[in-house]
Parts: sequence; C-alpha cells; structure tokens
Amino acid sequence: MSRYSHKKYKAFQPVHLPDRSWPNNVIDKAPTWCSVDLRDGNQALIEPMSVAQKKKLFALLIDIGFKEIEVGFPAASQPDYDFVRWLIEENQIPDDVTIQVLTQARTALIEKTYEALKGVKKAIVHMYNSTSVVQREKVFKLDKAGIIDIAVNGAKDVIRFADQYPETDWYFQYSPESFTGTELEFAVEICDAVTEIWQPTPDRKVILNLPSTVEMSTPNVYADQIEWFCRHVKNRDSVLISLHTHNDRGCGVAASELGLMAGAERVEGTLLGNGERTGNLDVVVMGMNMYSQGVDPELNFSDMDRICAVVKECTQIDVQPRHPYAGSLVFTAFSGSHQDAIKKSLNVHKEEDAWEIAYLPIDPRDVGRTYQDVIRVNSQSGKGGVAYVLDNKYGYQLPRWLQIEFSRIVQKAAEDSGQEIAPEEIWRLFESNYLKLPSPLVLKTFSIAKSDGKETVSGTIDLDGREFEVKGQGSGMLAAFSAALQNTLGIDFQVLEYGEHALSQSSTAEAVTYIQLKYNNERYTGIAVNEDIVTSSVNALLNGVGQIMHARKKMAA
Repeated sequence: MSRYSHKKYKAFQPVHLPDRSWPNNVIDKAPTWCSVDLRDGNQALIEPMSVAQKKKLFALLIDIGFKEIEVGFPAASQPDYDFVRWLIEENQIPDDVTIQVLTQARTALIEKTYEALKGVKKAIVHMYNSTSVVQREKVFKLDKAGIIDIAVNGAKDVIRFADQYPETDWYFQYSPESFTGTELEFAVEICDAVTEIWQPTPDRKVILNLPSTVEMSTPNVYADQIEWFCRHVKNRDSVLISLHTHNDRGCGVAASELGLMAGAERVEGTLLGNGERTGNLDVVVMGMNMYSQGVDPELNFSDMDRICAVVKECTQIDVQPRHPYAGSLVFTAFSGSHQDAIKKSLNVHKEEDAWEIAYLPIDPRDVGRTYQDVIRVNSQSGKGGVAYVLDNKYGYQLPRWLQIEFSRIVQKAAEDSGQEIAPEEIWRLFESNYLKLPSPLVLKTFSIAKSDGKETVSGTIDLDGREFEVKGQGSGMLAAFSAALQNTLGIDFQVLEYGEHALSQSSTAEAVTYIQLKYNNERYTGIAVNEDIVTSSVNALLNGVGQIMHARKKMAA
C-alpha cells in the first residue's frame, strides 16, 4: 500500500439521531465564555509565557469582558502556580470574574491545586481524565470500569479538599477528555458517576465540559453528539453543558456554533485560536460571527489592533493577514471591481441604516479599522511592481502593511501625472515620504540594561533644541523605549507593526527598521537606517513619534 493512502483511515460513524432538533435552532444570545488562553493556549507555545506576559494577557481578557478565565495548571507547572498565587495575593481578580484551574484526576495534583487556590474568593476546579477508546486501550490499558474509578476517585478528592477551604466559593467542572472519541453511552455513564459524587442542583450547577480534543468529524456530527448527550445525561437541569473544540479539521468555530444550537450553554476557547496542533476554537471569530448577525457577544472586540498586538507579544505568533475580522488585509480589496462596489455602497450608506455594504460583512470601524483602498495590480494601473522595484533595485523589503500604505502614495502620483511611474520616481517618493521627513526628535545618547527578564533603557533626546532624559522599562528594548518616550512626552501610542532586515549581504551591511504606530486611531510610520540594528530601531521609533508630534502641532494650529 502506498505511504500516501486514504485506505489506512476509517470514516467516523455518525450518530443515529433521526429526530435531531438542532438544525432548526438559531443562536440568539451569547454563551458563557471561558478563556483558556493562559492554560490551553500557553501549553501550545514553543516558549511558554512568562509571568509578566501572563499578567498582560490576563488584563486584556478582563478588558474584553471574560467572566471566566482558566489561568493555568498550577499543580503541574511552577510558573502557573506562581501566577495563580500572584492573582490571589495581589487581589487582581475582579469580583465579577471567576478563575478556573485545571487538574488531572489524581490525588496529589488535586491537593496541590487547592493549595495554589488558598484564599481565593471563588474558583472553578476543572478535573479531567481521558475516556476515549484509543486512550483506554492503548494508553491506560484499562477497561471502562477502571476509567470510571479514576474519575470517581478524583471527584471524591475534589470534594474532600474543597471542604478544607470553606472560605472559598467552589464550583466544579468535569471533562471526559477526548469526548469525540468516546462512545456516547460511556460518556454519559462516566459523567453521571461524577455528578453523583458532586450532587449538583438547579441553583448550584456542575459544568460538564465535552471537548472535541481532536476534531474527528464534520461539525454536524459533533452537534448530534451534544444533543444526544443532553437528552440522556441525568439531572440535565443541574448541569451546565460546555464545549471545548479544537481545529484539526478547520471547523472548530462551526462545531461550537452547532454545539450551541444543540443545547450547550458554555464555550471555552482562545483569542485568535492559538492552541494545540491546529489550535482551539477562536473566540474572536465566533464572537464576531454573532455580532455580525445582530447578537451581542458580550465580549468587546472594538480595539482589534490592541488584541492582536498583545496576543502577538505574549505568544510570539503572528496574526495571519487574512484572519477573519482580525487580519490586516480583511478589509482591503485588491480587485478593482470589489473596490468599485465597496465605494458605491459606502457613498449611499447612511449612519442610521442597517449595515449592507458589498464585500464587507461588518463595519470595519466597529473593530477599530478603516476600509483601505489598495493599488490594483493590472495592466491599467502599472503599479503592481512597487514592492518589487524597492526590493530588487534598492534593497528595501517592505512589510505587507507598508506595501499597502506606500502603494496608495504611488497610486496618487500616477493618477496625477497620468503617466507610468519609473523606478527612480518610486524611490524619490519613498525617500520624501519616509526617509527624509523632518522630525523634532533626535537621539543623543542611549543605553540598555537587563535585569530579572526585563530591559531598562536610558538616554537623552533632543526635542527642538532642548535635551530631555528618558528612561523606561519593558519586556524588550522596543517596549522599554516606547514606555520611556510615552512617560517623557505624554503621548499614549501603540506599536502595531515592526520589521527589520539588512540592506545587503555584506558584513558591514546597514540595517533598516520599519515601525507602525497608532495614535488617536491614526497610523504613523517610522523608518530608519543604521549599521547598528538597535540604533536603527530606536531611530525608527523616534521618527514615528516625531510624525505624531508633527500631526498634533498641525491640529493645534
């Protein structure tokens, strides 16, 4: 048999549910959301987040509006343990937010979990064990009774240790891990065994989380599994059905949406879908899907640039330019016919009207973006080679966002002249709009010191003939110098994009740095060239901030 052969795989068997009702249901309200960025998302990173990064991401999750946040696996990770202790001891958990922690159904881990949570006002203890056929037969080598014993004994430990901390308001959650690979009858049996120990009531529900740990079927089959489970589980009015989908087949969002239609009330996921293998449910996409249908997701995604920047900083993962709602190109049309249809729709649109714009499912302004015209790449426009000319003739490899921005400048010049734009004219436009712009800020001295995983920058800058000392601290040089400038100049800006490269292959090559800043919903670009990459980066940031100051002065005048 060929190594590449579909015959080695078995088709996933559908659920016999001829009277399924979920296809007729509509999502008309938000579920209870639980972010698992700090646990499931974190464990999937090549370099797990530091405590400082977790603090920053936790603050973002609070600002977005999550009321339940899984903050770690404290019994299995010292950084997770330390982070949980910091949240509790420094009183960082808002009164309306419940933290959740994960633990396997093992006595020692459960005991350590409660130790980490000592003093918390309220918390969800999330216990799990694997239940699928392949896990039972090939990993644990136990029969169904043995797997149930693990879950039941763990459930007893969860109750026993909770009783030792009566000052805390405890909630319990159980996950039959790899639910999608578990026989439905057995999934119900083991969940019923756990809830028999925990004794939930309609006023004090237990969370039963049914994870698509590995996505194994089409989303409609997962929905059938959820509806079947909801029909057969005991004490349905005393349990909250939760979903935790992965994206192995690229259908994590669809599976969760159909799972809600099938009776689930709660959803776990991550911002932008970071997670094991192909990722977890993307809460941004699912929430914005609801938003686009006129349903309040009860999560605030109005500052998508900040969300992308923080997630990128904490995970070291770039946001795909075509990522739904969040990508840098999702509100940009390269096709001339698309551009024309969008423009005509916007021309007749009134603010009080319902949003109906060709090719734009939502108003970009709702997530802090704008519609951006992009140069058309065709024989009529003649500007499709702008990025190619700058790279091959001058060595500047413009990042995608700058290609879009600069192409608009070239487009206007071509339209004004009515002629082809030669490479020399493209270079002149690039120099005059970026490399030779006057800036009120000049770097005089600069130094960097590292301590405790952070960097501190110190230096002096010249501002219109006056020297100022600057000092700041951050997770990296750029963050530290940004903080220093913001503190000194009183300008609150965000670094949206950063790029750098050498201008040639020689050992004495100059480095070029590109930076895009956001201030008052406008974007400003700074570019600098220097033999030293740090100096190049610092000067690029100064040039970008200088453009902000120039714009402020112009507005004041």
